[in-house]
Amino acid sequence: MERTRNFCIIAHIDHGKSTLADRLLDITEAVPERERMDQILDTMDLERERGITIKAQAVRVLYNRDDGEYNLNLIDTPGHVDFAYEVSRAIAACEGALLIVDASQGIQAQTLANLYLAMEHDLEIIPVLNKIDLPVADVATVTEELVELLGVEEEEIIKISAKTGENVTGVLDAIVDRVPAPQTEHDETRALIFDSHYDPYRGVVSLARLFDGELKKGDSVRAMGSEEHFELLEVGCYSPKPTALPVLATGEVGYVIAGLKDIEALRVGDTVTRVQEPASEPLPGYAKALPTVFSGLYPTEGDDFERLREALSKLQLNDASLFFEPENSRMGFGFRCGFLGLLHMEIIQERLEREFDLDLIASSPSVKYEVVVEGEVVEVTNPSELPEIFDEIREPIVRATVICPKEYVGAVMGLCHERRGTSVGMEYISTRRVQLTYDLPLAEIITDFFDAMKSRTKGYASYDYELQGYEPSDLVKVEVLVSGDTVDALSIIVHRDKAYHRGRALVEKLKELIPRQQFEVPVQATMGRRVIARETVRAYRKDVTAKCYGGDITRKRKLLEQQKKGKRRMKQVGNVEIPQEAFLAALRI
Repeated sequence: MERTRNFCIIAHIDHGKSTLADRLLDITEAVPERERMDQILDTMDLERERGITIKAQAVRVLYNRDDGEYNLNLIDTPGHVDFAYEVSRAIAACEGALLIVDASQGIQAQTLANLYLAMEHDLEIIPVLNKIDLPVADVATVTEELVELLGVEEEEIIKISAKTGENVTGVLDAIVDRVPAPQTEHDETRALIFDSHYDPYRGVVSLARLFDGELKKGDSVRAMGSEEHFELLEVGCYSPKPTALPVLATGEVGYVIAGLKDIEALRVGDTVTRVQEPASEPLPGYAKALPTVFSGLYPTEGDDFERLREALSKLQLNDASLFFEPENSRMGFGFRCGFLGLLHMEIIQERLEREFDLDLIASSPSVKYEVVVEGEVVEVTNPSELPEIFDEIREPIVRATVICPKEYVGAVMGLCHERRGTSVGMEYISTRRVQLTYDLPLAEIITDFFDAMKSRTKGYASYDYELQGYEPSDLVKVEVLVSGDTVDALSIIVHRDKAYHRGRALVEKLKELIPRQQFEVPVQATMGRRVIARETVRAYRKDVTAKCYGGDITRKRKLLEQQKKGKRRMKQVGNVEIPQEAFLAALRI
């Protein structure tokens, strides 16, 4: 145990976490030379395509130096704000953290968020300045920022280039010298499950950190949360390929396989103990991740409903922050799903389509509102469920931290005020960069806030947010009627000031996308009982008077009247099919 070190790598997006993990694996010769490749820990196709880390990965490497051999358990974490829950789980399994900062970009919003998370868990922070080989690297300024932020001496900051491998050995030495060895207080076995995934051949594979005692193959164990009993078929570690071990000892990080087919039996955050000498108290576990963005997912083929349920259950095992429940609407049977953000929603949808071969339609993303009806508080995640009459409606408010160069402060402030933001504070973190703090409604930032901010600041701004609570607001429901029928999936809840613009934009888009029929199709946006915008999809029209050459006008009039009567009859029985593109386009308004 004295020679074990558990640490994670935390940083903002693209500051070089996965590249540093690659170099650490190279130096410790964990991967044979012929199998080496970039971002070796990003195993998912989606991660490699987008160049981002989505899942935290745990790997054990052996580091030899003059005073002996050390076991280093490395956890590479994601950097995007939507996957902060992954980071918090990784941090709970460690004693130390490498805080990576890009020498060309300096401290960013997510750097601060992850740093505060690590400090809450009393982790030993090792500051690492990466990308010092870049021509645009400003090592002196960023070093100054780090000294001020962490209150450390300049000598304690390790300056490296993960790409070229310059001074990376210094990082390994710092881990051994500065990260404390794991401590144990109990003799009874206690292991914290911090991640798990479903393997079609071996069942549920769970990643565990042993805080006390040991686990070995054949042990009878019990999950303290679900009260399930099972036998361990295998224990081992990733180095980085799965390697079976005779025993997992105190302080180590590894995987356990119990041949479970029931996904619910061993949840993330549960504590595993032995049946013979059980622990009396479980480990603290995790606060449950609360979804902030909700959307309906529907299979395009009605028969795929059960397949979608099974796929969501398997993904939920791997991603504890995903929430879903069945729902029925005009789009058929589907699931109301809760996500941690828009990128999270996009990734889940893409994984369902790729890994489980499903074809899906997603409804407009919305947030959770609190509605007061006759003194009782009701939670509403689906705009179509908003009651007609209510006393008050409250929306979720987030505290957003934006870091940008000082010349873009005006642009960022303008954007935040457009999105109904309230300024909380502003401070200079260096001579060139400013940190702005705003309280913003979550509904205003879940769709295109990030894109708008990036375009106004030429990509230099970064932001992070955390939920503050709920505040009353003047919100209304805008519904879309096609041929007089309400389309639930297109309902939205917006602020009264923006209702007209959103309604107009919706009907104009739908007019372009709904195919023409033999009869006129009115497309209306309504607020309460009042129509606030209307467009009409024109009918196809045959020239019934073409065969009349001269003669009395009453002949033509009679033919036109007959045509009009036929169109009216068709309108009564005709049904308008709304194409999938119309739903998708509505999401982007």
